[in-house]
Amino acid sequence: MAQDELFRLLDIHGEDASECASLLGSPPGGGTRQALAILHTRLGAFPSESASADGCTETDWIEALLRFSPVVYRHHLSLGIPPEASAAILADVGLNLRINRRVHGRFGLDTWGWLTLHMAGNIFRIGRLQFHLVPGGAGGSAAAGDSWVLGVHIPEDGGLSPDLVDASFKQAREFFDRYFPDKAVSTASCESWMLDPYLAQKLPDSNIAAFARRFTLDRCSDAPGDAVYFTFRHRGMANLDRLPRETSLQRVVLERIDDGGVWQLGHGHLALPPAQAKPA
Repeated sequence: MAQDELFRLLDIHGEDASECASLLGSPPGGGTRQALAILHTRLGAFPSESASADGCTETDWIEALLRFSPVVYRHHLSLGIPPEASAAILADVGLNLRINRRVHGRFGLDTWGWLTLHMAGNIFRIGRLQFHLVPGGAGGSAAAGDSWVLGVHIPEDGGLSPDLVDASFKQAREFFDRYFPDKAVSTASCESWMLDPYLAQKLPDSNIAAFARRFTLDRCSDAPGDAVYFTFRHRGMANLDRLPRETSLQRVVLERIDDGGVWQLGHGHLALPPAQAKPA
């Protein structure tokens, strides 16, 4: 795949494109080759967890993700998945490079581990949400009795109106029934700070609260930095007084911390809408 075609596929442009081109300008080093080998072992294996660093640097992983993306793209096409569906999830590479610049002010990818899930070929952007096909019970969800489960992830762009979310779940059921027919799913799970009951209590009429109410909450675990990171794209718990309090969500996130509270990760599940009967 030509470099300009690759960057279009991954939605990489501007300064990030120049940096990525520099990485691809010479043969991969030992760390990158090791990371590529790890990605190859995970492709098509339906992992539920990110790859471990195994001594590879952040730069090694960035280069490996760039070099491996065409392999994932071809894997998707071999399953009959439309090119635009593959591109919709692989574009997360460019998005996360841009987010890294917002967070750290430099080229990099501190979320490289998250993107190793994309490189396994079992996570897709479908409408408003992303869905990750994994073996049932992965991560200790309440869906342990199901053979396969869709993990739900919430991209940062756009709203969470009920209509958009309804459409996304419906399309996801149809997508996975079509392209992974031997891995029937009936349950979705979600692990997110947005499922922390505190948020729905403080903003009961919000779309976030409506989203959270879809799920049966199984448990919560402390995740003090998640709400801060995903609301403000700010790493760590220092200098919170410098963050804006312009929206109701920003105020709720920071006021809870000011009051000595700890944000949590909610772990929940829901039943997917029934699959439509196929014509006789």
